[in-house]
Amino acid sequence: MKTYETYIFDLDGTLLNTLNDLATSTNYALRQFGIVERNTEEIRQFVGNGVRKLIERAVPEGERNPCFEKVYRLFKAHYQEHSLDTTLPYEGIIPMLKNLKAHDKKIAVVSNKFYDATQKLCRHFFNQYIEVAIGEREDIRKKPAPDTVFEALKQLHADKNSAVYVGDSDVDILTARNCGIPCISVLWGFRDQDFLKANGGTTFVKTPQELVI
Repeated sequence: MKTYETYIFDLDGTLLNTLNDLATSTNYALRQFGIVERNTEEIRQFVGNGVRKLIERAVPEGERNPCFEKVYRLFKAHYQEHSLDTTLPYEGIIPMLKNLKAHDKKIAVVSNKFYDATQKLCRHFFNQYIEVAIGEREDIRKKPAPDTVFEALKQLHADKNSAVYVGDSDVDILTARNCGIPCISVLWGFRDQDFLKANGGTTFVKTPQELVI
């Protein structure tokens, strides 16, 4: 596996298995408004474009539903309190990050998860390894726009020509393409290899160990 000077990671489905906590908070919010709950597999397919899009996909008629904004706000409040209930790094993630850090690689997280939750999770799990963590903010376009990745590179004082984006979804592949940097797609996350290949994925890793230098 080729090595890089800068590694920019997606968060959900790449570094952390957040699926159960996302599903629990989604269904809690839906339940309060009498909306049919979603199963975990549905939630898996709904994530990747930010939590507002997750709730839009989970609520019948999306943003046209009169309850949408209330469901969305309730989800965010519940998730902020419960984002650490069952969420954990995937096996091998911490040793991999430790290895990259030991080789003086620059490391960032760029996620479509809302900013406060991204910061909270990265501080909790990866404080020793992650230098920059950027989540969804109103003042910057989210993935697949390149803006958040470019912001991370700026904060790291890193050259995009020696950077790689590592993620688990079609959004990540498109983000890397829009940035003009390579993408490594992980196969332990929320999308399978066939789906990723169909969406332009070309480089795949089955375990975090494959990223170790």
